[in-house]
Amino acid sequence: MSQMEGMEEVLREFLVESYENLDQLDLELVELEKCPSSRDILSSIFRTIHTIKGTSGFLGFGELERVTHAGENLLSLLRDGKLSLTPQIASALLATGDAVRRILGSVESTGQEGDSDFSELVATLTELQAQAGGAGEGVSALSAEDDHVGVPAEEPGDVEVPRIGEILVEGGKASVGDVASALLQQQEGDPRRLGELLVEKGSVQPAAVLEALQTQEAKASAVSDTVIRVDVGLLDKLMDLVGELVLARNQILQSAAKNADDGAFGATVQRLNLITTELQEGIMKTRMQPIGNIWHKFPRIVRDLATSLGKQVRLEMDGEDTELDKTIIEAIKDPLTHIVRNAVDHGIETVETRRVTGKNTEGRLVLRAYHEGGQVNIEIVDDGAGIDVNRIRQKAVDRGFLTPDQASRLPDHDLMNLLFMPGFSTADRVTNVSGRGVGLDVVRSNIERISGNVDLDSQLGKGTSMRIKIPLTLAIIPALIVMSGGDRYAIPQVSLVELVRLEGAAAHKGIERIHGASVYRLRGNLLPLVFLRRELEAELGVARRAATGEAINIVVLQADDRQFGLVVEGINDTEEIVVKPLGKQLKGVPIFAGATIMGDGRVALILDVLGLAQRAKVVSQVRDRSIVEAKFQARAENRDHETLLLFAVAETGRLAIPLSMVARLEEFPRSRVEMAADHDVVQYRGQIMPLVDVGALMPGYGESTGETDDPVQVIVYSYRGRSVGLVVRQILDIVDHTVVREQGVTHEGILGSAVIGGRVTDFLDVHGIVDAALPGYFSDLQDKAGD
Repeated sequence: MSQMEGMEEVLREFLVESYENLDQLDLELVELEKCPSSRDILSSIFRTIHTIKGTSGFLGFGELERVTHAGENLLSLLRDGKLSLTPQIASALLATGDAVRRILGSVESTGQEGDSDFSELVATLTELQAQAGGAGEGVSALSAEDDHVGVPAEEPGDVEVPRIGEILVEGGKASVGDVASALLQQQEGDPRRLGELLVEKGSVQPAAVLEALQTQEAKASAVSDTVIRVDVGLLDKLMDLVGELVLARNQILQSAAKNADDGAFGATVQRLNLITTELQEGIMKTRMQPIGNIWHKFPRIVRDLATSLGKQVRLEMDGEDTELDKTIIEAIKDPLTHIVRNAVDHGIETVETRRVTGKNTEGRLVLRAYHEGGQVNIEIVDDGAGIDVNRIRQKAVDRGFLTPDQASRLPDHDLMNLLFMPGFSTADRVTNVSGRGVGLDVVRSNIERISGNVDLDSQLGKGTSMRIKIPLTLAIIPALIVMSGGDRYAIPQVSLVELVRLEGAAAHKGIERIHGASVYRLRGNLLPLVFLRRELEAELGVARRAATGEAINIVVLQADDRQFGLVVEGINDTEEIVVKPLGKQLKGVPIFAGATIMGDGRVALILDVLGLAQRAKVVSQVRDRSIVEAKFQARAENRDHETLLLFAVAETGRLAIPLSMVARLEEFPRSRVEMAADHDVVQYRGQIMPLVDVGALMPGYGESTGETDDPVQVIVYSYRGRSVGLVVRQILDIVDHTVVREQGVTHEGILGSAVIGGRVTDFLDVHGIVDAALPGYFSDLQDKAGD
């Protein structure tokens, strides 16, 4: 290696290490504000600045050396107890880190320090040093007890391992007093090393100093020998090669299955399979990074933003060791930064506002990450003001996103999704932080680009939570291979819940039709069905097989916290697939997430489960204005046009309620019904949900459900987070109808009547029925709504 190449390598190492140290520096300075007396934190900060200063002088970066020297002098006064940490000093030290980062950025891009002038910063640092006056002469208790902070390393660059003095004291070879005395002699100008001074004083033997030096060298070597820096481009290349190897392995496995009689060949193939799997796992691990790598900058962001806004915010981070592929880490860095800044700016209130509302004056922001079901969940939760849904509704109308009628009918969850629309913001003012209508739409699109999804939940006055679900990696994933129209498709296993196969009579009777939609009753729950061939716009063949009793395969999938069944012609097996990007011809098709090469060399498309569910309208999406307006256009044209759920509570008569009032349709075994406070209840989704027998409260409809062994048919109605189950005899249908309500002959529990499908149908007063059975069940929620 030439001298020039050697210098370039030194510079590159200096930049890499300095950037890593600066990220840690921001975190430690914020922590030092909370714990000003922490010696360990101050020690680490001092070593970071000292190391950068020393190396910058060696490389000839004069401006960088000037800035870090001023910062080091200030830190030295803090270290020696001559200064106490103040908000002004903390801000100046953080500004020093920013200046160093800026100079390093210029060095990285141009090889020069740039034209930025940091004289004002240096003057500020010098002025703060002057505040020390004559206080704290001599050696501080900190430096007297531990030369880990107060003394330069025995060897240049050796800044992360114990010093000679510490090793001698720990080994019982020297006392703390002897080391402190030698340290004082050094600070008074003696140029000799610590070991030499201790030997001269007779405090230790030369052999003990030599042994301590050998211990230090061994520890330093152990640290450096366990870590090696590898270029990211090389890792990407290795990942591509492993992907090709996996494809070749799959082809060989398929060939081996056809030659099962060749025992020797089969054993060799299994050995190749094992080695390939281990190699794949090893390469994947080299790309995995803890999410804490991007979380470390958030304490500084929260601190600076809260200070500028006059707020007090405590940031808590849980799950920093949760690992993700480097590609995923890079993709979520900016979205997470925006969410955190938005939580501090819009979510958490000022100190005075929190005091008035009875909250702790210090707001709480929690970042949490954990693995679950082959995915990584990231939660960002604050205890701030929450989101005012009515405010969103009004903004949507004012800005033309919705008509007043559409806005009045849109559920709260869908209204919150409007915040993810481009250009939509509820901020009254535009700041340098937020309010420009740019952000959450980019957050969602960036997350979905890596096959993740975002869910927003908020309670007014209590806070907001955002949950992000993302895959561990995008390169090689396990997938289920299915058949449709003679072609193969891959479904990421992370979305797979279970497989259902209907044969014979079950295939003929298992699939039901409700208002033109196909459903399957899976353990009492109505599972909406999506036919893959229909969504692919191919000839529909499933209906023919259902009519003839041929087997039907249902792949139960999870999309956006909802389950649906994907009907396919055949199910092959699960295998590791290498994700390849789609060509420009298919990039705009929402039901495809990528492509892969199968063992026989043919290409198979990878299905985008969420996109497929949205296209089939299993999962609603409210992402842009055209979608919102199209979804509610029919209702906007006719205010009385409603989608109704029809049901019966006895042998005679039909009842209806708007489908928008129905949270879910459930079927519970009688054995699950229990008694609590003289009411029938059922354990439902972690809560105790009361049951109301509608027929028993409406004797005019004849015999009610009574005591039978049949499962209990329940309409789950939710109001402001509280649920109740309406027990009915039978679910009849879901219909769209232009409703003209007439009072006619009514009684308690009935709002009116209409002719639907040629039959008189009564509209159930849900709140009236619930209040009759459970007095006051919803009244406190109504009171809160009116406050």
